[in-house]
Amino acid sequence: MCPEASERTTVSHEEKVTDLSFRCPDGAILMARVWMPTEGSGPWPTLLMRQPYGRAIASTVTYAHPRWWADQGFLVIVQDVRGQGESTGVFSGFAQEASDTAATLTWVRGLPECSGRIGLYGFSYQGFTQLVADGETPPPDCLAPAMTGLDEREHWSCEGGAHWWHLGLGWGLQLAALQAQRRNDGQAWSEIRRCLEENRHCRDGLELLRKHDPKGMARRWLETSPQEDQAWICHRPSARWLSQPMLLIGGWWDPHLRGVLDLFERSLKAGGTPELHIGPATHLQWWPEAQTLHLHFFRRHLMDDKSSLGEGTQQSSRKPSPINLWDQCENHWHTYPDTIESKRAWRLMGTALACHDPSEGVLMPLEPEEGSPSAGKASASTESHVVIVHDPWRPVPAVGGHLSPTPGAVDRASVDLRTDVATFTSAPLKGGFQLHGRPVLQLQAKADQAGFDLCAALSVCSEGSGEVQQLSTGVCRVIGDQASTMQAYRVELQAVEARLKPGDRLRVSIAGACWPAIAINPGHNKAPCSAPNSECRVISINLDSERSTLHLEPLLQTAGISAV
Repeated sequence: MCPEASERTTVSHEEKVTDLSFRCPDGAILMARVWMPTEGSGPWPTLLMRQPYGRAIASTVTYAHPRWWADQGFLVIVQDVRGQGESTGVFSGFAQEASDTAATLTWVRGLPECSGRIGLYGFSYQGFTQLVADGETPPPDCLAPAMTGLDEREHWSCEGGAHWWHLGLGWGLQLAALQAQRRNDGQAWSEIRRCLEENRHCRDGLELLRKHDPKGMARRWLETSPQEDQAWICHRPSARWLSQPMLLIGGWWDPHLRGVLDLFERSLKAGGTPELHIGPATHLQWWPEAQTLHLHFFRRHLMDDKSSLGEGTQQSSRKPSPINLWDQCENHWHTYPDTIESKRAWRLMGTALACHDPSEGVLMPLEPEEGSPSAGKASASTESHVVIVHDPWRPVPAVGGHLSPTPGAVDRASVDLRTDVATFTSAPLKGGFQLHGRPVLQLQAKADQAGFDLCAALSVCSEGSGEVQQLSTGVCRVIGDQASTMQAYRVELQAVEARLKPGDRLRVSIAGACWPAIAINPGHNKAPCSAPNSECRVISINLDSERSTLHLEPLLQTAGISAV
């Protein structure tokens, strides 16, 4: 069934801005704001964004205002998704978007102002809405889903068996406040807002979600165990959509980076040639050139503008695209024709003093560089057990990275000085080395309680500097009786691209918490992971360092995937 014809309300004659709405086959009315180029009379190639935060905002937290895009010759449509903004219906999150994306595309193609060529853009939720559509819906001409993913557990709410805590609660409360605003419930809105402003959401946020948005997607995620595989949804776009020209934007300090890499691999498998750019970006703070990167992409695929081919872009819709990665140490872009591998691996060596003396914990290459100096004190010791004591009264804080309240590059030297953080540092590098891919720690560990967390960071200690530049972080949660048995645990860290210089030292830091990136592990399964409380136990984590290793896995994980 086709949506009913549009209703129009002029917002600004001078700027050529109009509100349009249409009725979906089930009766819901979806409202959109349309910006038209001030030059010419159309029809024009069209950019469409579908989002839940109010169409007037138009994701200007990361994107240029629609007026700028319209001045580049595009018809720009920003739509309130069902149940948000001024669109009617009940907001049910991701589950509603496949049918509504299909109806919206049918509607847009019928607008007299639309030339019939459509590109989708947007990040996060707005990235997800680009990827799903019902049945045999014809795909758009191109897509630019940034910082998003398809797996509700792995790409939206959990990592290493632990929920994203402050992120999940913060986003859920934002959506709950928007729903309160729609209900004209100012008291609920103010209660949620005060909770966030007073930084109480990591303690009180889940109860507020139960109170004010009990059927919300965020609450469902936070109350579903990451270990219950069957309870989680992974959305699967059609190969027709995934093979369309696609611009993928990721950030080293964005929690959805794994989702972006997954989309890249899915597009390649579907026969597409996606463009991948991973830059110096958090979820809300991008690099300035990201706007022109989008502009060149849309001009090529919606305007047939071959002059918009820039460095690191594909030469045609069917030729391979390079992989563009920002170097976190050298602060410039590397362009690869295909993914590469960093082959090196290291063994952790340490004593019980690795939490007190930085020279006691050593990161030893499994194949040492020729002529490298001695690794340090621990290399001569027969002791290999490190005990990390996690005290829930003063949990180790999360700093920088992709999950903390302060994402981005950070000097973690002061955190590494804590006596509940074990550090393992390499000898100065004899030659330079490119860290490229996904760092993985294989840690032999056990605890004296029925649950513990392994929170890891990978950093570089630059020669002649006291700074510890954090490059990547990751977590692994253990709950249950197996925690008391020494066994191997896999800690997957955020992907990394960094050129280490001669003289630099590589460091692994391990702690029992990274609060409030993830909730506090209580040390047993009788109480949920949450903010520090009286149910939480002191946990002693015993790490067999000599049987623990660090290695790098390829940036692309699917066997046989290649960009060339």
